[in-house]
Amino acid sequence: MFLSEHRAKEILGQHRVLIPEGETADSAAAAEQIARGLPCSRYAVKAQIPAGGRGLAGGVRIAATPGEARRVAGALLGTRLVTEQTGPTGERVDHVRVEVAVSARRSLYLAVAIDESRARPVLLGAAEGGVEFEARLRQEPHLLELLELSLDGSADAAGLDGFLSQLRVGEKEAEGLRKLVDKLVQATLQSDALLVEINPLALTTDGDWVAVDAKMVLDGNAVYRHPEFEPLVYEANRDERERVARENEINFLKMDGDIGLVVNGAGLGLATTDMVIEAGGRPANFMDIRTTATSFQIAGGVRLLLEDPAVKVILVNVHGGGMTV
Repeated sequence: MFLSEHRAKEILGQHRVLIPEGETADSAAAAEQIARGLPCSRYAVKAQIPAGGRGLAGGVRIAATPGEARRVAGALLGTRLVTEQTGPTGERVDHVRVEVAVSARRSLYLAVAIDESRARPVLLGAAEGGVEFEARLRQEPHLLELLELSLDGSADAAGLDGFLSQLRVGEKEAEGLRKLVDKLVQATLQSDALLVEINPLALTTDGDWVAVDAKMVLDGNAVYRHPEFEPLVYEANRDERERVARENEINFLKMDGDIGLVVNGAGLGLATTDMVIEAGGRPANFMDIRTTATSFQIAGGVRLLLEDPAVKVILVNVHGGGMTV
């Protein structure tokens, strides 16, 4: 479950990670009002969508005055922002975050991720962060440093020192970064997150490490342990079809084809999707209905497809379980 920047920063702030002062607005007037209350002369106005790559797509802009912040917010709100991570239709911008534009001496990339292949958390970092980092990384994967952490998130002291040395962090700045790494790890583990990423992580002229931008991906299977995240779940499921599917306890993903799939079981759902593609068809969706689903829940899944104008035909592949009785 991908969280928008402002939600990720809320969680990081609860773990005492420094973030730029700011608030979220849903109108141009509100954006101007927020800017007027900030103690700065340069404002960052940032589109809030559950996807990365906003900077390169024009979703992050700097304003010199509160009035300009209003104009920038007005230009972003209500538009669909298309990035490398949104797909061709993009994501609608319903909110912008207006915050202090940070002046950085240098910036890094820093993240904690759950590495399934290692079955443990890992610390990731690069000596240079910024909006073009992911593009550079595809060309130069050696830029990314990795440090394997213990199951409780702790790091060997010598290993962490070596990791920070690879990021070209001097001893004077390393003490603050060690503390930040600990906060980042705790935010990841305590939130049941799969990824917590700060890019860029700015070192300010005052010597502070500030999370200028943040990304967080929560484990959707662990949300039941976090009732405080329920509002975030609702926000993340902005697509009406996915909301209906969730209410009917159906795993559903919209795709760009015209063959609707009604399938029970994740494995059979994947196999059916592969089968359709191999035969030259284009699935309109992935669907996994529980084998113990009620008739009303099944009807809810079928209705999703009947109401989709892109669906020309429905393929039902059901095997075993209560729903065949």
